Amino acid sequence: MRKLLKGISILCVFVLLIMATACTEKPAETNAPAATTKEAAAETTAEPVDTGDDLIVVGFAQCKADESDWRMANTASMQETLSEANGYKLILADSNNDAAKQVADVQGFIDQEVDYIVIAAVNMDGWDTVLSSAKEAGIPVILMDRTINASADLYTCWVGSDFKAEGVKATDWISTRFTADDEVNIVNLQGQLGASAQIGRSEALEDAIAANSNWTLLAQQTGEWSTDTAKEIMASWIQQHGDKINVVYAENDNMADGAIQALEEAGMKVGGDDGVAIISFDANRAYLQMTLEGKINCNVECNPLHGPKVAEIIQTIESGGSPAKVEVVEEAAFYYDTITQAIVDARAY
Repeated sequence: MRKLLKGISILCVFVLLIMATACTEKPAETNAPAATTKEAAAETTAEPVDTGDDLIVVGFAQCKADESDWRMANTASMQETLSEANGYKLILADSNNDAAKQVADVQGFIDQEVDYIVIAAVNMDGWDTVLSSAKEAGIPVILMDRTINASADLYTCWVGSDFKAEGVKATDWISTRFTADDEVNIVNLQGQLGASAQIGRSEALEDAIAANSNWTLLAQQTGEWSTDTAKEIMASWIQQHGDKINVVYAENDNMADGAIQALEEAGMKVGGDDGVAIISFDANRAYLQMTLEGKINCNVECNPLHGPKVAEIIQTIESGGSPAKVEVVEEAAFYYDTITQAIVDARAY
């Protein structure tokens, strides 16, 4: 009897060991950390984003995250403000200036059921269908920096700059630099064609040329916001027009930089009181320094730090309020003969 009881005890212990092993064994299909699996699903599938907490999920369709110093500062502002520490999960989709990809990115955000969508549009057109889908899904859409051609009821609000007003500040400076008796020959390095920043700044210049009979547009071409592309175009224009060029109207800082490099390599004087007048836009810190040095004559500010304003708009909606339809940021213009080192040093970007 004692041996029988001992045998039964041993058998019971053996059974318990088998059961414990079965309970602690991991499922064979789990071969990645939970966080990694979740992030991959959010980025590569159309399944809803599940943060597992109370984070506000924001899909950000950026036109091109690294296309210029301005755009990099703009992207960084969104990432820093809409961080998990601040209560958000930001999903960045970089379209690389591909309009069709950007529309697809926005549709992807809708399929993932994000809470908000922010768009810095590549082009103004082609948004009606996807924004109608966002509206049907009940997802507020915030336009940032660039405007679009779409019915106002398809987006919640727009925050950014008045690009034509920026251009007017620049053309007003040209009017003070040259008299009505001067021959003013201008070359225009445009931004990416179809972008609202390009349209507004180009339109301001074209209006001013039409209003001043002594102003002539020698050449106009997109430099696609790029220093290297602008340098190549400017070198070609110098070969064609040489000393006839009086003004370079570059629609962002990077293109102004490329134009300056080409002019200096050709032995032409830039900026100051008697060189080729250089107009630029954005007023990033490095280029404000070039304005202080006299290489850029007029640099019109375009504030890229939109993250805090976007967060403010989202919090207004979260609390049941309605943000203003249009939020225009205040901006200044800086001139080579009045800017100070203190202004440059105070620049946050």
